[in-house]
Amino acid sequence: MALSLPAIMKTTAARLSALYLLLFALCAVLLVFYMTSLSARMLTAQTQDTINDEILGLARAYKNGGLPLLVRVVEARSRQPGANLYLIADANGQILTGNVQSLEPGIIETEGWTTEPFSYHRFGEGELDRLRGGGTDQSAPSPGDSSARSEGEEGHNAIALVLRLPNQMILLVGRDLGEPERFRAVIRRALMLALGMMGLGGLLIWFFVGRAALKRIDSVSDASRRIMGGDLSGRLPVTGAGDEFDRLSENLNTMLARIAMLNEGLKQVSDNIAHDLKTPLTRLRNRAEATLAGKRKTTDYRQALEGTIAESDQLIKTFNAILMISRLEAGYSSETTGPVDLAATVSDVVELYEPVAEEAGVVLETAVPEAVTINGNRELIGQALSNIVDNAIKYSTGAAESPKVRVTLERIGGEVKLAVSDNGLGIPDDADRARVTERFVRLEKSRSQPGSGLGLSLAKAIMTFHNGRLDLLPANPGLSVVMSFPARETH
Repeated sequence: MALSLPAIMKTTAARLSALYLLLFALCAVLLVFYMTSLSARMLTAQTQDTINDEILGLARAYKNGGLPLLVRVVEARSRQPGANLYLIADANGQILTGNVQSLEPGIIETEGWTTEPFSYHRFGEGELDRLRGGGTDQSAPSPGDSSARSEGEEGHNAIALVLRLPNQMILLVGRDLGEPERFRAVIRRALMLALGMMGLGGLLIWFFVGRAALKRIDSVSDASRRIMGGDLSGRLPVTGAGDEFDRLSENLNTMLARIAMLNEGLKQVSDNIAHDLKTPLTRLRNRAEATLAGKRKTTDYRQALEGTIAESDQLIKTFNAILMISRLEAGYSSETTGPVDLAATVSDVVELYEPVAEEAGVVLETAVPEAVTINGNRELIGQALSNIVDNAIKYSTGAAESPKVRVTLERIGGEVKLAVSDNGLGIPDDADRARVTERFVRLEKSRSQPGSGLGLSLAKAIMTFHNGRLDLLPANPGLSVVMSFPARETH
């Protein structure tokens, strides 16, 4: 897959990133307008407060010295650097004094705050403009001409408070908006620049992160195609970053390992059925064929049928054991689990096998505490323990001394260990001890004993189902089979 922009835009992560970027841009634009308008309102409020303070000072001068003192104060303040706007006009609007040369029409005709910013020109700005432009026009506008501006000239903007004095003269005090306008422009440019930089950074991060994510997805897709092609040994790549892709790959790799193990188990079951069950079926056929050959008595037929039934029962048990092992290894069982008293289970199994041990001349001993409880299935644990005790009784009869089987139960750390030990010949080879838990595996010295080689395989599957393990250890002499269960948490 080509790592192009259209390919990136097809991914859910890229679409979500684009949506978040769009929402961020909208919020940022709204923030720019809000901050600009807020700063304008704040500066306008400050300007109005300044003008009110000026008005109060001029009102005190007018109260103390009348119009002459007011004119002198206005003229003095008009000449100060950075002065506000000051204007005194007669009742007809003719400008008498101040630092304002011209105003927009209608400004001094209304009393109170100006509703909108208005344009004006200070004294001296016309001459300065003509000098800058190289003009030769020596005419100057009349101070009372409110429209005295050359066409196309841009004036300053200001807000003002217009008052009528008791003698009907007009007083205007205003403040230029150049500084607030410049401040607002600076804020707007700064916010727009920040928005542009953040937007560009967001696009770059989105693009490169999207490409990296798409590469990871492509590698996972390639590995998935190889696995679907039949290579079950393949695994999804894990970079070690510990991100969500690694966690997903690790979980899927665990699942693939489980599937591979189940497929291997299914193959083993098929091979075992094809090879190990062929012998008893052949025996059944040969027995039936031998019985039908020649003249037989009724008792011969009866004996043949009884043998066939016994052989069939053994086959059914073998098939049931194979199915049970497969179910348990697959992690599925309809059996329920709950608190199980292992001590009581051991007592029941030992009591069941005491007559068998006595008949075989084997001493069956136990060392079990009063109560040890775990989470599990009583029937499955009992079946596994029965298989192990039965094997111990069968294979301890070859011991040089008095054959003995000992069943012990104890809690060690976070595990409960149920051990069945005998003093028979044992399994000295480590490789053989690992191999006897496989299906239908019977060692050479045990082939004279009855059985199908599934007892330990079933016990191992039952222990796996209980999240435990089955260990075969040398007892010197003999063999010790240890069933290790997770200890039940007590609250």
